[in-house]
Amino acid sequence: MATKIPSPPKVGMVSLGCPKALVDSERILTKLRSDGYQMSPDYSGADVVLVNTCGFLDSAKEESLEAIGEAIAENGRVIVTGCMGNEAELIRAKFPQVLAVTGAHQYEAVVSAVHEASPPVPNAFVDLVPEGGLKLTPRHYSYVKISEGCNHRCSFCIIPSLRGDLVSRRVDAVLREAEKLVHAGTKELLIISQDTSAYGVDTRHEARNWKGREVRAHMTDLARELGQLRTGEGTPPWVRLHYVYPYPHVDQVIPLMAEGLLTPYLDIPFQHASPNVLKAMKRPANEAKVLDRIRKWRDICPDIAIRSSFVVGFPGETEADFEYLLNWLGEAQLDRVGAFRFEPVEGAAANALPDVVPEEVKEERYQRIMEKTAAISAAKLAAKVGRTMPVIIDEIGEPDEDGSIGATARSQADAPEIDGNVFLRDVGEGRQPGDIVTVLIEDADEHDLYGVPQGSTA
Repeated sequence: MATKIPSPPKVGMVSLGCPKALVDSERILTKLRSDGYQMSPDYSGADVVLVNTCGFLDSAKEESLEAIGEAIAENGRVIVTGCMGNEAELIRAKFPQVLAVTGAHQYEAVVSAVHEASPPVPNAFVDLVPEGGLKLTPRHYSYVKISEGCNHRCSFCIIPSLRGDLVSRRVDAVLREAEKLVHAGTKELLIISQDTSAYGVDTRHEARNWKGREVRAHMTDLARELGQLRTGEGTPPWVRLHYVYPYPHVDQVIPLMAEGLLTPYLDIPFQHASPNVLKAMKRPANEAKVLDRIRKWRDICPDIAIRSSFVVGFPGETEADFEYLLNWLGEAQLDRVGAFRFEPVEGAAANALPDVVPEEVKEERYQRIMEKTAAISAAKLAAKVGRTMPVIIDEIGEPDEDGSIGATARSQADAPEIDGNVFLRDVGEGRQPGDIVTVLIEDADEHDLYGVPQGSTA
């Protein structure tokens, strides 16, 4: 008589916030999958729904509360986790029916709550987890989190109170995870943390054995080893560094980009340029030295793309401070820039600062910085017209009436979902997401490029 395999319980997941929270969600789902749970794509099919919240800004908290409310309305059996889990009393006051509330990166507590709400059904006959674990991103790119928490005490930020001080992962564990992801089909590794440059500071850059050699828990060692990985086609994956504070040792990774071991891309959270505002933010105020370093980086690696984000309307920011920032941006010529209007965050020291900037002034400055950076971006992208460059395909379109197939791709200067795209025409049949192809750039606008494939490089 045939053995009847029991139906496993199903878990739904709503994941909000930054890529670090997305990695948390992937780890939780991978663990639940290994415990025999199936994933539900909708509320109605789930035995329990997880909501991974963001609590960084008041607007993010509102979005998280709305997501919790929607999950309760649609399903009723909800477990809350993530950064806003630190405000369990607020969540339970608004939604007393939630089954459990846990904080950020409390993986075991989340899994235990799911086990209690909907016990797993043991099944020795089914292999549940793929080698690379479960992913919420497309197969061809993966986020790799190298540490939790942060040692900085920026006046506008509450990350340390949400996620604690810096805790770095073992370097061999990070490299093992990256290697498994690449073997499972990842073509692009996005390295993330709250402060990538500080990786290993808490462990005094402890060395571990990897492939018969000692490797330190240090950003430069990690970057060099990641550059040695190879895809199934024998090519190096793209390795993209995010949240890199401009410590002196960052200079050491630029030659690795020039050598092709790292993607020529740095995501540096400058936040501002005016010394007065940086001091109020409790951030290093060495903007002039940074400009010199950027020039040297470009001398070493001319194709390096630098992205950053800036806050406008910080308490005490004068018109002179803002003009200083605009002039600094004109000098720095950053490739990709995001801007945010200052928003008070409950628990942040900046809330007590004097000289609050009126909302209409924040908005006016936001529009001016976006206009300034859009013009810089447009000029930089226009200079790429006529060049050939590698791109990674994210999405393939359907054939049009003439049979032509288009695709959405990204250059090495573009991180997924935060930077621009390269829109391709006539990609031909047989292309897949994750293919890396050489394209001729035919046109550009303020944020995106347009091109046509010239041949495959991967």
